[in-house]
Amino acid sequence: MATWKLLAGRAGRSLASLGGGPARYYQTENHDLTRLETSSAKTLMDIGTRRIFSSDHDIFRQSVRKFFQEAVVPHHAEWEKAGQVSRELWEKAGQQGLLGVNIAEEHGGIGGDLFSAAVVWEEQMYANCSGPGFSLHSDIVMPYIVNYGSKEQIKRFIPDMAAGKCIGAIAMTEPGAGSDLQGVRTFAKKDGSDWILNGSKVFITNGWMSDLVIVVAVTNREARSPAHGISLFLVENGMKGFIKGRKLEKIGLKAQDTAELFFEDVRLPASALLGQENKGFYYLMAELPQERLLIGDMAIASCEFMFEETRNYVKQRKAFGKTIAHLQTVQHKLAELKTQICIGRAFLDSCLLLHSGKRLDSATASMAKYWATDLQNNVATQCVQLHGGWGYMWEYPIAKSFVDARVQPIYGGTNEIMKELIARDIVSDK
Repeated sequence: MATWKLLAGRAGRSLASLGGGPARYYQTENHDLTRLETSSAKTLMDIGTRRIFSSDHDIFRQSVRKFFQEAVVPHHAEWEKAGQVSRELWEKAGQQGLLGVNIAEEHGGIGGDLFSAAVVWEEQMYANCSGPGFSLHSDIVMPYIVNYGSKEQIKRFIPDMAAGKCIGAIAMTEPGAGSDLQGVRTFAKKDGSDWILNGSKVFITNGWMSDLVIVVAVTNREARSPAHGISLFLVENGMKGFIKGRKLEKIGLKAQDTAELFFEDVRLPASALLGQENKGFYYLMAELPQERLLIGDMAIASCEFMFEETRNYVKQRKAFGKTIAHLQTVQHKLAELKTQICIGRAFLDSCLLLHSGKRLDSATASMAKYWATDLQNNVATQCVQLHGGWGYMWEYPIAKSFVDARVQPIYGGTNEIMKELIARDIVSDK
């Protein structure tokens, strides 16, 4: 039997209002081994499957699925044209308890477990709506503040972030520094008790809409290595010298705001430093496994969506007097795709289970990210092919999945860097 704890009141009340029932509990130990795995389920997106979840997670998933179908899907096309979602959506997500799900209630979060957070990641991919930057906000930015911030920083920002009133971003990448964080040039120097920040960042998710940005900056140019001289700062929208550049026009993720950010003599108070001075690189290394895990999990969820979209298409599309699902070459391709996706899902669920027990190491997270995102791109290519000419039309969901997939092996650390991290662990004598 599993042990349960009461989920934060806001999530329970608001999710009940969606008609899915009160998602008030989350599982803390043990798992239901009688639940079907995706390979045996009717569809890869069935609710009630996978042993890492519980029946209460299922109630939560029903509510999250309803939210995305009703609050996101009908508006996504207009947000693609605007290059951003609405602030109203963020506040709706906050009201429904979908932001900061895995942040402790005592800090102002929802107080759910990692698996509940994963439900939100997956359901966004099942809705095929890449616009909302919820996962980065909730499961990348918020943990930095909770894990390394002062009580004052946590109290000031986390409740508003959970409510969707303060949108978070993290600024690592620069025009000349991507996956190699030790190549960062943005610099913060002390001026009395203050800091003066100068530099620029690019490809920043949530950057245009952000109210709060965690900025990675060099604070000690004389350190024995770049890793020993990096710090993190909390920079708020509206600070003098903090300039948001253009919204970047991408080939995919069209509804997700991605921006350039510039810092020109931004004066930051001592209270803007996140954690300890010159410890930023170590904080980044500690938090990156969760970022790579969520990218990998979302990649597999996208594969599951694309497979079901393609299965439905080939069962309806006719050629040579019968549906193309009757062609052996199509059947074999579907068999290959399902097998690959189910193998990927098994590994990602294993990683989720490890991470829930704080046992997911960097190399394993890197495996999950690189393998799942490579698979996502392969599945996208094969599914577009099975759609034929219609797969190339923007009105078809598979076309959006295809272009959205391409960035996955690039951000969160390129897959080439993931292989370096995995290999380093293999050949190390330590």
